[in-house]
Parts: sequence; structure tokens; C-alpha cells
Amino acid sequence: MSNLTKNDKTSAEITALKNRINELEALVKYYEEQFRLSKHKRFGSSSEKSEYDVDQMNLFDEAEIVADENVPEPELVEIEKHCRRRKRSAGDRLPPNLPVEIVRHELGADERLCSECGGGLHVMGHEIRRELKIVPAQVRIVEHVQDICSCRDCEKNNDHTPIVKAAMPEPVIKGSFASPESVAHIMTQKFVTGVPLYRQEQEWNRQGIMLSRQTMSNWLIRCARDWLEPLYERLKKRLLERDVLHADETTVQVLHEPGKSAQSKSYMWLYRTGGGTDRHIVLYEYQPDRKWERPETFLKGFKGYLHADGYDGYHNLPDDFIVVGCWAHMRRKFDEALKVLPEKDREGSGAIVGKHYCDLLFKNEREFADMKPTERYQKRIELSKPVLDEFFKWAQSIKTLPKSLLGLAVHYAGSQRVYLERFLLDGRLEISNNKAERAVKPFVIGRKNWLFNNTPNGAKASSIIYSIIETAKENLLRPFEYLVFLFDNIPNATTGKLDDFLPWSDKIPGSCRSYPVI
Repeated sequence: MSNLTKNDKTSAEITALKNRINELEALVKYYEEQFRLSKHKRFGSSSEKSEYDVDQMNLFDEAEIVADENVPEPELVEIEKHCRRRKRSAGDRLPPNLPVEIVRHELGADERLCSECGGGLHVMGHEIRRELKIVPAQVRIVEHVQDICSCRDCEKNNDHTPIVKAAMPEPVIKGSFASPESVAHIMTQKFVTGVPLYRQEQEWNRQGIMLSRQTMSNWLIRCARDWLEPLYERLKKRLLERDVLHADETTVQVLHEPGKSAQSKSYMWLYRTGGGTDRHIVLYEYQPDRKWERPETFLKGFKGYLHADGYDGYHNLPDDFIVVGCWAHMRRKFDEALKVLPEKDREGSGAIVGKHYCDLLFKNEREFADMKPTERYQKRIELSKPVLDEFFKWAQSIKTLPKSLLGLAVHYAGSQRVYLERFLLDGRLEISNNKAERAVKPFVIGRKNWLFNNTPNGAKASSIIYSIIETAKENLLRPFEYLVFLFDNIPNATTGKLDDFLPWSDKIPGSCRSYPVI
């Protein structure tokens, strides 16, 4: 009896040790995955394209699916050998309407004599070499001299003398030497090029102009509040009239925010129009947190489809918001699970199978890109829905460790299924939220340069300026010229004419239009 008890105890200890070993092995595997993922994010390529993409491999025997033995081989045609001029890339071409400065190189009087007979030479042709000349930014002072007129006769004979002033446009900032061009330049330098104000201050000083970053900051906040915010609100009104929107958010640091430490995170939310429109709107909104009430408040009155990522906050929105999931996020999780695997284990792995399902869906979308929404809807039901059903059936059947990257990807697929399937509901919808991610990228890149906002007022001004600039870019306007046009004209316009300043208005001058990409 004593021996049985001792054997049972030993067996229980062995079982416990085996379980512990299994737990530690799983933990080591998890840490190895995290280490390889961290190493890849730091040193590897950020592109998610690889030799395992659907266009590069044949995991589902795609060659056999599209093969048709009844299709005849194409006939070989001999092509006559010829020479072709090297095609220049779009980056080598100059805009056609740049001003041209002509420098003539002529022979002197003594050089116009023929070396053979001594007769005079005539011009038989020209050889032209074109150069791109860069003129650094030039700074000048503009003085507005306003005539003030009065009547000489009334001055002598009447008690009252009428005084008439010549019409003069309102300044962009009263009591300041700021001009529309200087404010637009500072804005585009910071919010398009990513040059923070302290570096702009240094550049101004090198030109002998003592313009402090504090003054520039005041100019930006004042102009954003007085002139750009009304236009921002008009764009927001137009945004809420749409049926399909995209949303995203990213962090921003605000140093002096009431009730929060300087190291705490605040958020810049982004909302933009979807595809199928030639009037694009991109709006940023600063908020101190990431609560789900933020998009509900900003989009109050909106009813329709909202593309978003897997953040749970979007899923708490009212029923007026039909949240559509993002397959780019789904694919990224399988891509990360694939990248952390050793090379020898990748072929035939669960990560590559999951990624391949996603690739098939994206391949379909590329083929549907030029279709009308109704036709795209039919094709998705016919070709993409069977892939979706097969993918989720596979995801439910696969066995993997819950905390591994593959396990997290499979869990994401199951928890997000209702949202991931919704792009099938309407042909106007998109398979991913990439439009919002691309729109928020300029802010993320700029943040790497200027790092933080000093106050909530500065963060709000930044959100308004980014909105106007990114909306202008989406509508093929040149940011600097468009801002100059706004600051020249909005101070002298009435509220009822704000529609004339929207990026798609026919009142926008041609000088604000971007050159076409060749």
C-alpha cells in the first residue's frame, strides 16, 4: 500500500514536471517569435510584399485553375530590329509652364570670319542645352499705401469735411507684419515638408530676419482660428452628407494639457471620404483621449458605412454606423506570423495559408477596380464570398497556441468576422481602410520632426491646418498657392461665400492646380 502511494506521488510529480516543461517551451517559443518580430521591425523591410504573395506562388494550384488546353498557342511573329530612344522617367520632365530664361552665346565680330576664304559667317542653326535653375526664397517688404482724400472747398467753407479712403484689402492678421505668403510659407514648411518652427526660426535668422518661433506659432494659431476653421466646418458639413467614410487615429503628445502629464498620450483622429467621389475631404480632429464617444460626437448626424480597423471603440458606436472591417490589418497579422518563422518552416505553414487567402481577396479587388459599384457587388458575391467562407472555415479548424502570432491572427479573424464580411454589402465599399491609413501618414511623418504640440490650442490649430492642406492635396491643389489664395480672399469675403473656397470650386484659380503627373 505504501509502495502504491509512493508510485502515485512520483507519477503525479512527473506529470506536473512534463506540464511545466510544455508551458516553458511554449513560453520560449513565444519569446522567440517576439524577438524575431522586433528584430524584423527594426532592421527588416517595412513592405509586406514577399515571394509568398499570391502573385508569386501557386499554393492553391492557381495555374491549374486558369489553364485551358483548348486555347491555341499564340503565333510567333518576327519583329524587325529597330532602335528606340530611351524613355525618360516622369521625374526627369520639367513642367511646361515654368518661366524660361534664355542665355545666348554668340560669336564675336572677329570670330564671324571664315577660316578658309575670309568671308562672313551666318547662323545656320542652334544647339540648345536646358538647365533647371533654382532661385532661393526671396524676402521683401510690401508697403500698402492707402490714399486718404478730402475736399479742399469743404475744409475752407463748411463745418464738415468728408474724408474718403481708397479701398484696401484686409490684412491676414491685424496689427502684424504677417502676409498671406509668409503665413502660407510657414504652414507648408511645417505641415507639408515637416520642418519644425525652431529650424524655420534659424533659417529666418540666417537671412537677417529676427522672426521667433513664438511669433510664428501665434500666426499659425490665429490664422487657423480666424480663417481656416470656418472652412474646416464647411468641409465637415459636406463630409457628414456622405454615405461611406473612413476613420483612423494616431497618438500625439501635448506638453501642457490640463490634468495630464507631459508624457501622456493624446490622439489625433482622422475622418475622410471613401472612393467613388471626385470631391475628397480629409479632416483631422484633436482629442485628449481615445474614447469611442469621440467619433460618435464628431460624426453626429452621419448615417452609413464607416471603414475602420479592429479597435473596439468603433464597435460601440450606435446602429447608424455600419462599421466595415479592414482586410489589410487581417493580412498584416498573418504576414507578421510568417516573418517570425524560420525559413525552413514557412512553406505550407498556417501563416502562409492565411496570408494567401487574404491575397486572393485583394487580387479580386484589383480586377474589380474599374467596375461600377453594382457590377463590383455582383462579382464579389460570385468570386470573393466563396473565398471568405472557405477562409473562416479554415480559421475555425486550425489548431495553434493562443498567444502565438498565428494564434492571435486566427483569433482576430474570428472576433472580427462580422466586420470583415461587410465589404460585401455594397459595391462602393472597400476591402481595406488603407485610404485612412495613407491620409494619416503625413501627420505621422511630420510628428517625427516636430515631436509634440505645446498646448491644446496648438494641437487644435494643427488639426485644422493639416485638414485643409491634406484635403487640398487630395483634390490636386498646390498647398502653398491654395493657402495664399485663402488668406488673400477669405478675410474680405462674407460667410455665405465660403463655398467659393472649397477645393473643388471653380473659383479656385489655375495657379493653385497641381501640374499633371506624366
